[in-house]
Amino acid sequence: QLQASGGGLVQAGGSLRLSCAASGRTFSNYVMAWFRQVPGKERERVAAISWSGSSTFYTDSVKGRFTISRDNTKNTVYLQMNSLKPEDTAVYYCAAGGGATMTPRRPYEYWGQGTQVTVSS
Repeated sequence: QLQASGGGLVQAGGSLRLSCAASGRTFSNYVMAWFRQVPGKERERVAAISWSGSSTFYTDSVKGRFTISRDNTKNTVYLQMNSLKPEDTAVYYCAAGGGATMTPRRPYEYWGQGTQVTVSS
């Protein structure tokens, strides 16, 4: 199971750090990712990280502002979000996928429940 936390209301330009804690099994050999979804739009992959942390992916709109990281000793993945913009407002989900591929449409077997991020202008 994945438990996402850290969302909230922040002003534009502010920062938040999301956490995704895994329980019940180890995800140290899984690709981990953060997605976000706005009502009426498709879920968007925001960032992903390989099991070792050596490879990362960011969607263009968050490059230079967001940082994904993981601590396999704590079975936790993080998303540090800086310089937040109103368009970052969404429900953010963490996900875990087996195997090593980080291609855009790879499947993710485990999903967290989502945490709301709201950025006011």
